[in-house]
Amino acid sequence: MTQAAFFVLTALADQPRHGYGILREVEDLSDGTVQLRVGTLYGVLDRLTADGLIVLDREEVHEGRLRRYYRLTGEGTAALDAEAERMAAGASAAKQRIAEGRRAPGAAGAAAHPTTDPGLAGGLA
Repeated sequence: MTQAAFFVLTALADQPRHGYGILREVEDLSDGTVQLRVGTLYGVLDRLTADGLIVLDREEVHEGRLRRYYRLTGEGTAALDAEAERMAAGASAAKQRIAEGRRAPGAAGAAAHPTTDPGLAGGLA
């Protein structure tokens, strides 16, 4: 699942939203690191709709413009939950490896002085 798809599904997890509302929510959820363009958003919405993860909830006319509201399907909720679990497991594994690396003997020295590490033949690289 792409980062854009993940954040769009997350934006729709609590309530249906229209395109501009999704754009704002994605930016808020990602602390500004994901800023979707309108064309990208509608491409993602089309793919998620085709995959059965979201559906058109309703259409409203607001100030003469049509707003389409999208919502998650049950399959979309399950996909979002599975992706969140996968990401959490990956983050946990990374944190564990980082902690193990910090505890390893010589870990700090090896990073600070890479030219003093033994090479393949046991000599200095």
